[in-house]
Amino acid sequence: MSIALDLSLAPERLDDGAPEERAAFGLLTLRTAHASLTEGFDYFLNGYRPGPLASGYHLAEWLAWNWWRLRWEPRSSAPDWSIAHAMSSIGEGYVWPNIDIWSDGVRTAIMSKPSHRPDARPFRYVGGPPTIVPSTLFEGTLDTFIPRIIGRLRAEGVGDTNLDRVWRDVLVERRDPELARRRRLEALMGRDADSGDDDTVESLIGDAVRLGETAIEEVAAERAQAQETERDLLTAQAFDQMAGAKGFDASVRDAVKLEGEVALRRTADVAAWKLGAAAAQALRRQERLDATPIDDRQLARMAGVEQAALTGGPDRSASLSFALDARPGAARSKIVLRSKWVAGRRFDLARLVGDRLLHPSGALHPATRAYTYRQKAQRSFAAELLSPFEAVDEMLNGDYSPENQQDVADRFMVSPMTIDTLLKNHGRIERVDSDEELDASAA
Repeated sequence: MSIALDLSLAPERLDDGAPEERAAFGLLTLRTAHASLTEGFDYFLNGYRPGPLASGYHLAEWLAWNWWRLRWEPRSSAPDWSIAHAMSSIGEGYVWPNIDIWSDGVRTAIMSKPSHRPDARPFRYVGGPPTIVPSTLFEGTLDTFIPRIIGRLRAEGVGDTNLDRVWRDVLVERRDPELARRRRLEALMGRDADSGDDDTVESLIGDAVRLGETAIEEVAAERAQAQETERDLLTAQAFDQMAGAKGFDASVRDAVKLEGEVALRRTADVAAWKLGAAAAQALRRQERLDATPIDDRQLARMAGVEQAALTGGPDRSASLSFALDARPGAARSKIVLRSKWVAGRRFDLARLVGDRLLHPSGALHPATRAYTYRQKAQRSFAAELLSPFEAVDEMLNGDYSPENQQDVADRFMVSPMTIDTLLKNHGRIERVDSDEELDASAA
């Protein structure tokens, strides 16, 4: 993975506008080591430019205001998500790049797309390749760009601005561990800093003692995806109640473990789907499964749960799949599965097996709908464990028709969507409409 990311503003003259707008006006460019993400056709110039003429002040203000959400919030279908993640939402009279930015907590995606209209004026963006960078690098890019804009303001005699105030607040919050923890949870829930009901954040912080810090972050990200009526369910008390009413007894000691030294460390250099697939491949080798399908009995054994968990009726399904241990480090556990269908329950149980291998600490192991690094690794683990790609690819033999995919899905007892995602992750089908596929395309 390339680690170059440069956000720059070359000074240009602006005669009208507020002092801060004029002081930080210029040619805006965003580049990686391999491509420009802001290039477009300038109709005034009648030629291509590496970026538009815009006010760096407005961009820096937007970046500072949304810093926590840009740094931590994954892709979401929430109605107001784009306000904090789409650069085109900045407004202020400029034609901003059609760039969306989001993070899975470890890696940041920068999606540069062409202008919506092919005849867009006065600046028509051509778009750029899908870009993935370490989130720490993206953070460092903003830490360089925003102070430079503030420096431009001072050099032009512009005093304290709203940008200064917002950026000072962000820096204070980042230095304070407790404040940073709160802001991260707010961002994962899709909320602006210090907005909304503080009781929700306090509840999450309190639940972290019982459920585990990293699990609570996944719960926070799930809240952003959930329907309004479901959001109050995701508390430690609610998990306990669901586990008691709908859970199946499980044994942590009986759950499968990877033996020996296996490198499964989360890192920004490895896409989540690759990490999950590597863990599944290591487990299949250890269990001597070759390319054979895993039946319900084998899968249940790996999870340390009774086979009946996979055939539980609608009365045993819940709003979320999870494993909940009696306490951190306890041997007793409960497993709850969301889907009413066996294929869906198999997939979620495989996700929980993978989560225990990749995240052994904490009492709660959730399989959420969020697009965090942890959840993407879970989904990839489940797909590779249940339907190993090499065997799938061999069976398809170049025929990726829906009918052939369905036959392979039936063979491995997974949904056709699982096969479809495997093919996309490995470049057999060209389409980018999810984080996992963006990871694969960028790689």
